[in-house]
Amino acid sequence: MIRLPRVKARPRPVLMIPLRRCGSHALRLRLGLNPQCYAPYPLHVVDLMPALPLYGDLDDDRAYFQLVVDVVGLQAASLVKWPDAAFDPVEVFDAIRDQPRSVHRVTWELLLRGAERRGARVALDKSLDSVHYAAEQLALFPDLRFVNVVRDPRAQVASMNAAVIHDFDTLLNTRTWVRAHEAGRALAAAHPERVLTVRYEDFLADDEHTLRAICAFLDIDFLPAMRDVSTSSEARQISRLSALWSSNTLPPVPANADKFRSTLRLPEIEVIETLAGGLMDHYGYPRMTAASAPAAALDVDAAAIRSERERLRSWEALERTNHRDHTLRTFRGDYLATVQSRLRRRTPAAVQATPG
Repeated sequence: MIRLPRVKARPRPVLMIPLRRCGSHALRLRLGLNPQCYAPYPLHVVDLMPALPLYGDLDDDRAYFQLVVDVVGLQAASLVKWPDAAFDPVEVFDAIRDQPRSVHRVTWELLLRGAERRGARVALDKSLDSVHYAAEQLALFPDLRFVNVVRDPRAQVASMNAAVIHDFDTLLNTRTWVRAHEAGRALAAAHPERVLTVRYEDFLADDEHTLRAICAFLDIDFLPAMRDVSTSSEARQISRLSALWSSNTLPPVPANADKFRSTLRLPEIEVIETLAGGLMDHYGYPRMTAASAPAAALDVDAAAIRSERERLRSWEALERTNHRDHTLRTFRGDYLATVQSRLRRRTPAAVQATPG
């Protein structure tokens, strides 16, 4: 009888969803303290998606290899570098060239390789916005699991309004919140065995209970040391890098759940509750208003003008107050713009076929 060599199972892929500024860094950094879970800073590959049609047919080795090179470059351009991670695009391409081709397959290959180097059982991607590409990723990895992190939309939108990674208007950010959480809720309904939903407020109230639930879902051990994020070198690093992450070395503060009351005006709260009321009811967030915002408060065009005006002010303020954060974010943005510009120059046919 011939014994075939046993193929070692790769780490389990796990995607955290559905939207940034939900408290996901607090969870990721704590999970990253467990050696069984590889949870580096996310690539947010969705920012590369607008350029994807410009690559053309990914069945063409030249096109797919270029995509591999650009995703590896995106990892190198990340605000927070992955520890001890250097990827050879040729090696990555050769490893996955005969598998279904996708930008998500390339991204997961980097994550899985990083997890394997660490001997981890789980590779966690905190690219939350990728919830909108969940079906494609499930087709690539049938064992993919999702951690759906829900946060009170009033608190999350208040946080989004102050972050340079989102819009600068309550209406626009609420619309984004609703789309993301509708996608997360639909995914959980379609694949209940693959989705664990946790509320950020429950983590603030009892971090150990939430961490134990996540660890059980991921089939990894809960370690008491995971509760002390102050021991995380990455948490200390990023807390100094950006104001968005300044609290990541601190223990959970339950009072933060209601901070939105001091940063949002009542009409803004009513806009949020008008658009997100059904999801708030579903996840157990009581309303404060009649949830009947007037039509004028729901004018998307006016909101876009306000947001763009505030965006310029915020980026100017970031350059004055934190030049390192500003420079790193600008560098990543420039990298993405360069990728798209290069593709447009080299693939005129793809440009003609691309809407707009």
